[in-house]
Amino acid sequence: MTGSRQDKPSGPLRRGWTTGACATAATKAALTGLITGKFPDPVAILLPKGDAPHFPLCYEALNDAGAFAGIVKDAGDDPDVTHGATIISHVVPLPPGSGVVFKAGDGVGTITKPGLPLPPGEAAINPVPRQMMRDVIGEICAEHLLPTDLRVTISIPGGEEIAHKTWNPRLGIEGGLSILGTTGVVHPFSCSAWIHSIHRGIDVARANGFERVIAATGSTSEAAAQKLYDLPETALLDMGDFAGGLLKYLRDHPVPALTLAGGFAKMVKLAQGALDLHSGRSQVDFEWLAEQAQALSGSLNQNLKQAILNANTAAQVLEMTRENGIELPTRVAQLARDTALGVLRGAPVAVELIVVDRQGEILARSG
Repeated sequence: MTGSRQDKPSGPLRRGWTTGACATAATKAALTGLITGKFPDPVAILLPKGDAPHFPLCYEALNDAGAFAGIVKDAGDDPDVTHGATIISHVVPLPPGSGVVFKAGDGVGTITKPGLPLPPGEAAINPVPRQMMRDVIGEICAEHLLPTDLRVTISIPGGEEIAHKTWNPRLGIEGGLSILGTTGVVHPFSCSAWIHSIHRGIDVARANGFERVIAATGSTSEAAAQKLYDLPETALLDMGDFAGGLLKYLRDHPVPALTLAGGFAKMVKLAQGALDLHSGRSQVDFEWLAEQAQALSGSLNQNLKQAILNANTAAQVLEMTRENGIELPTRVAQLARDTALGVLRGAPVAVELIVVDRQGEILARSG
């Protein structure tokens, strides 16, 4: 994942292009420049699903060190931290029989832990972008009757600093960003990209033998859970709103223990049975909260019940029930854990549920 979630703007959203698509276009331009001495600008590529975007070059160079071409990434209207980054491809010939060799340049990470699609020591250039680059290299070399023995080094100036805002440090990718993308297209506010990052985080945690992972809705709840277990960063999963994406993947790829942590309102939604906890896709049911308060108190004061039904936020309900001695967080934790166990369908995952307040204090634990 290369960005943090933000509120979705209104109106039609503009698509963008992945780092993998930009690296492919830059590689095509650099190789063409290396062979012919002329760089195509703009440079067109064909993406896996048939899109054929044109990319303007922001940088080109041809010297004794090889050919270089750079493209500024346009993520469209997606809140992607790599938007505006420059993706540079440096292409040089290699001895016969070498094939295509990919290297991580400045600002592109190197894989250091197992569990990702490529082994430790490899440049963090994912399999689909690698294949896209091999395809354009094959086409151009065949056209000029040349062998495909080349070293392709992808660089992103400033990428190491940008990578701190991504999942890469948790996934054991050091030194910079990843070259990503399966279709080449960035769909604004894509849920699938975030869920894909959760899946890779689980893969890495499993491959490194962690007995427990922490999945949290945000940084405050993650910090609260982390105080209990002091796990390495690789065992921390930025679940965000996607409880369903996390739990369904764990059902088929279990870890022994899961600590699921979140704020009161998010955990209320999970307790109600919602698996997408985003405010635009699930809502707190105040009638449900009133029913839970009623069950806990035995006889709910009519004024309090009406106040719960008329509340604007779950935080208001939390405050008023606590003032009346009703321990709602504990019930929410139990029912949210029940939802999680229901999704896991008996998978060998011991589930702990933690409800956290806005100050990072633990309100309730279940399991």
